[in-house]
Amino acid sequence: MVRAIMAVQKMTPEQKISLVDEIFSAQPNLLASVLVLRNLGVSPARQEFALETLLLCFQAMKESGLGWPLITEEEQTTQLRRHNAILRFYASLGKKAEKDSSLQLFVDAHPEKELLAWVTGQTRELQLNSPTEESDRYFLQVVVNLVNCIAFVPFPAK
Repeated sequence: MVRAIMAVQKMTPEQKISLVDEIFSAQPNLLASVLVLRNLGVSPARQEFALETLLLCFQAMKESGLGWPLITEEEQTTQLRRHNAILRFYASLGKKAEKDSSLQLFVDAHPEKELLAWVTGQTRELQLNSPTEESDRYFLQVVVNLVNCIAFVPFPAK
């Protein structure tokens, strides 16, 4: 994960464009989920953050050495529904201790803890350093869904 972060941070704009071309070929649905943010009124700064997150996620996928299956629109929808159900459950909990325990269980069970932690931290920093936008819900859903699609993608049986 650290290697992927460093690799993306060191990339020139031309290298990033080349990586976006690779994403378009290998994972077009993930790229589309980021590109649609413009149509949803998401600010350019948040669009850029989402694209940088996708670059990092894809670079990490490449560096894992695994043969990643195509993440379909159906899989994206499944992960979005799953995450929304988790958020509804979390919101239904009353006591802080219950919420803290539930959150810890979620993090402990997540297959991509490092990626989740990095994206959560970067997203929190962005939100603390910029005004809240009406379109933040779309932006947050896309960024979290990138992580969850990568974490929970079903690999074909060998």
